[in-house]
Amino acid sequence: MADVVMPRLSDTMEEGTILRWLKRDGDEVGRGEELVEIETDKATMTYESDQAGVLEIVAPEGDTLPVGALIAHVGGSAAETPVAATAEHDEDGAGSADRGVPAPAPGPPPAAATAGSAPAATRPEPASAPDGDGGRVKASPLARRLARERGVDLRELAGSGPGGRIVRADVLASGATAAAPAPAPAPALAQVSTAKGETTEVELTRTQQTIARRMAESKATIPHFTLQADVDMEECVALRAELKRMAQAGPLTGTPAADAPAPTYNDMVVKASALALRAHPRANSSYRDGRLQLHSRVNIGVAVATDPGAPQGGALIVPTVFDADTKSLGEIARETRALAGRVRDGSITPPELGGGTFTVSNLGMFGVHSFTAIINPPQAAILSVGAVEETAVARDGALVARHRMSITLACDHRILYGADAAGLLAQIRELLERPAALTL
Repeated sequence: MADVVMPRLSDTMEEGTILRWLKRDGDEVGRGEELVEIETDKATMTYESDQAGVLEIVAPEGDTLPVGALIAHVGGSAAETPVAATAEHDEDGAGSADRGVPAPAPGPPPAAATAGSAPAATRPEPASAPDGDGGRVKASPLARRLARERGVDLRELAGSGPGGRIVRADVLASGATAAAPAPAPAPALAQVSTAKGETTEVELTRTQQTIARRMAESKATIPHFTLQADVDMEECVALRAELKRMAQAGPLTGTPAADAPAPTYNDMVVKASALALRAHPRANSSYRDGRLQLHSRVNIGVAVATDPGAPQGGALIVPTVFDADTKSLGEIARETRALAGRVRDGSITPPELGGGTFTVSNLGMFGVHSFTAIINPPQAAILSVGAVEETAVARDGALVARHRMSITLACDHRILYGADAAGLLAQIRELLERPAALTL
């Protein structure tokens, strides 16, 4: 039998929690089939089996285990014949004979099987047939989540995935937009009556626990300092209005307008930050064990808040725009919109959440004038972006209305000194005040 261990699903993952096994103990598993749903330090991910055979679960649902810990075994088929065993050996180069271990004894057939029926791995199934787990329909975790949000009955859908499994595209194709049922209350650890009233303790999700740990680590170990600047956004406002007009009219490239969103102010900030980092490479580095690691790629993390109205509150997920300094403003706009959508529907992947060298956090859409974000270690700095507001400013001895935006740069003083940080912030401001350079 091959061991299945807790996989490393992100570059910062140290442990994971098994939320749900998507196969039962004793089930046949094929290569590439979804095996288990795991909550990591960044998101909930589905892990696919890289082996074929019968599943023997070692770690039950709810267990939190370090990366590399044993969670299951996958061995030979319960209905395996000598011919089938030889075929598997020839394909994989790792048959039982090579290991000097006898093939495992056939286990009992699944409860749903009947005498004379075909093996589970080859028996055809209806498109939306129950998967044997309490009559549940075969569907991916993302499809189930999306169906709950849209109020879709999975039993009414035909699956287009492997083995008739319902996938995300099937739910989206249903066109249903009904409101999801009211969410269940968050799990309560304890409820006591005090002078503050009824007090309920709610357990944080794995992602929220990791955010809490990393932010505490950042404040405790990184000597922060901050710089703040106000940016005249008049030309950015004019540029965005022109780009919106062009997008609505249909781009010259022939790309449908729906696929060519007008860049937001945050997209402009991402592009300006990337160009400024290219000119200030020290700010595009990390501090590790008394040394600086200077990174050749400029990868901008964009903070995205998940649903803050959820029973346990939301979380802050930071997907990455890779090589933002070499991408056009339009490419950044399309990519950030797609990444934010995948964060919110739970389909974001581990590679999209790692590799960041600098972070942009924007609360302007909430009407926040200015704030100071906490550095995302081991990065050198993080840029906090406020709202674009029309304010009265003095120009040539007169008061005039101008669009202004506050930006705040929080820096690791072990990497950046005041003059370094001031130069970076000044260049970001200059690029935003003359945004034609962002379109080159």
